[in-house]
Amino acid sequence: MNAVLLVIVTFSGYIIAYRLYGKYLANRIFRISDANQMPADKFQDGIDYVPTPRSIVFGHHFTTIAGLGPIVGPAIGIIWGWIPALLWIFVGSIFMGAVHDFSTLVISARNRGQTIGELTGNLVSPGARFAFQAVMQLLLFIVLSVFAMIVSTLFMLYPASVIPVWFQIPIAIWLGYQLQNGRNPLFYSVLALLLMYASIVLGVKFEVDLSRLEIIQWIAGDRMPLNDVVTVSWCVILFIYVFIASSLPVQRLLQPRDYINSHQLLLMLLLLIIGIFIAHPVMSAPGINHGAFAAGSGVPDMMPTLFIIIACGAISGFHSIASSGTTVKQVQKESDTLFIGFGGMLTEGFLAVIVLIAIAAGLGMGFKDGNALFTGKEAFYHYYSGSQNDIGSKLESFISGSSNLLHSLGISLEFGRALMAVFIVSFANTTLDSAARMQRLSLQEIFTNRSGRVRRPFQNRYVATGIVVVAAAVMTFIKPGGQGAYILWPLFGSLNQLLAALGLAIVSVYLFRNGKNYGLTLVPMLFVLVMTVWSVFLSMKEFYSQDSYLLLGISCLIVLLTVWLMIESFRAWIGLKRRGNYFPDNISG
Repeated sequence: MNAVLLVIVTFSGYIIAYRLYGKYLANRIFRISDANQMPADKFQDGIDYVPTPRSIVFGHHFTTIAGLGPIVGPAIGIIWGWIPALLWIFVGSIFMGAVHDFSTLVISARNRGQTIGELTGNLVSPGARFAFQAVMQLLLFIVLSVFAMIVSTLFMLYPASVIPVWFQIPIAIWLGYQLQNGRNPLFYSVLALLLMYASIVLGVKFEVDLSRLEIIQWIAGDRMPLNDVVTVSWCVILFIYVFIASSLPVQRLLQPRDYINSHQLLLMLLLLIIGIFIAHPVMSAPGINHGAFAAGSGVPDMMPTLFIIIACGAISGFHSIASSGTTVKQVQKESDTLFIGFGGMLTEGFLAVIVLIAIAAGLGMGFKDGNALFTGKEAFYHYYSGSQNDIGSKLESFISGSSNLLHSLGISLEFGRALMAVFIVSFANTTLDSAARMQRLSLQEIFTNRSGRVRRPFQNRYVATGIVVVAAAVMTFIKPGGQGAYILWPLFGSLNQLLAALGLAIVSVYLFRNGKNYGLTLVPMLFVLVMTVWSVFLSMKEFYSQDSYLLLGISCLIVLLTVWLMIESFRAWIGLKRRGNYFPDNISG
């Protein structure tokens, strides 16, 4: 199949889905109205609650929920063939992911901007709130620890990306200053993006490789591997940055940086789409991979793994944390929630489709490994003959395929690779401080008393942020070379999707108690829950066989918390049904 046809069909499908299904949900199910006062306006504090134009909030929300998810997920999921991966991305992002993101954003907006964990206590029970907040904290803890490690590794793999990624910070601060002074946001954000792309030229010419520094070599000496010292050094720098960035008012750095990244995304999507139309490559990778990998290759069965691996490209529990964590505290009008929540997820789904095309078609255009030239299926199997867990090679396959598409526009392969590397690292870096801010807000909610005041010392955002960042750093450095970050990583996929199922369950209770069609969220919830629990039990069996009792124990705890939440949700459901009474949208009064 020609890749051009897939671009046209999927793009048209997403537009139709937004205009029909998205607006149906907004107008008929949730009945969004600008008469409802938003938390950003009601609790405006100039730090976390800041009313912001929807284009800027969209940029923040999209870059927060995306990160590496819509790139790594499809890049691994294609191992079973691009057809099942494409179907899950397209159908899942419309009927599950977009519904999940939009609905959690709306109900949080109608309840003082509370996180989905805090909402659980109001909708279900105080005990359910504890269970949900525990799952949220564990997920964000893993994200913060692991992404620091991943970004450090990416800096080592793509040293040309270092200068542009760090140069983005002063550019974003400058842009934030311009926006606060009422300057034209589109003009100045485009100017900021041009400055960042100019820095890529600088990054290509002056690559930053910490392993070349004498002090790093001296620290390593004969005591430890040089790469371990480099990784730890980057992690330390990143954790310091995360503490500062996630403590600053959102309009100082978070908003403008994410606004730049959103324009970077749109530009990269446009360039890749133009490249697809010019090169019109065929989907040379296998459509369905029927047992192409030998036993013992590390590739599990497609069911249910595909639905766990391709998370952010279709549905992700992390998105409900973002929607109800930072995004809701910036939305100006309730009508903006459709564009931000539903539209943001569809944009991410389309990005995941382009990633699939870059690998399945762009990679097959050819690349050299030494003197050998690989094209078509040979190019695909060059990257996909080993374990599915080799994230580095999967990212490299996307970068190689994308640089081929960009090369059809006259962009050199070297500069194209640098562009894509900066794109990947920028999005991964965005997830870091957003996750830290969300975990801090969730932690403060946990230590909020009945009068609504945060207990000391957690009310101080610097103290709360410091606790979050130090805990993640301890986890990262508990093993040499920052490898401690990966201790809990095997739990991430299942934990993330469980959170998505639980989020949909909470929304289903909300719709039921308001007399709305709860089947629109209940059916997706059941599907995601079945797939995820299936995957969890397979993982527990593997943990037991490997004597990984820590992971086995935490998995059992997660299952118990999930069962508890489901029982509590069912009890709340039955209680409402027996009473036959419904409540207004503002469930917490």
